[in-house]
Amino acid sequence: MIIPKAHREAVYQYLFKEGVLVAKKDNQIKHPKLDVPNLHVVKLMQSMTARELVKEQFAWRHYYWYLTNEGIQYLRDYLHLPSSIVPATLKAKATRSMTSTSGMRGAADGGAGGGMGRGGSGRDDYRNKSSAAPAGFKPSFGRGGSA
Repeated sequence: MIIPKAHREAVYQYLFKEGVLVAKKDNQIKHPKLDVPNLHVVKLMQSMTARELVKEQFAWRHYYWYLTNEGIQYLRDYLHLPSSIVPATLKAKATRSMTSTSGMRGAADGGAGGGMGRGGSGRDDYRNKSSAAPAGFKPSFGRGGSA
């Protein structure tokens, strides 16, 4: 299929910038993130899949493509980018420190990292004897009457 160079470059630039690409299995629409027909996106990605430059997943009428290391190198060469520029999927995210006010207990708080919601005390309160049935409680089974 003959695809205009402007469409090819737009798809390649977006794929390199994000590291992933999603497209609905519908050839009649334009891609929602790019000003390119969806058919062109799917066919370009099929070509890259055949050359093992991307990995393809398909679920619920959507294609998902992930760049491989060979694909990153190919797009760097095609788009004339320096090696210092990397896709968003390879960039390290800033880590946020968890605080005890967030409702989750960390290892520093003496917990294993989880909580049960509504107070976040976990299994300890569940096993607490104060919430047990009263001493004289005798469950009855049957038709609902007293035996």
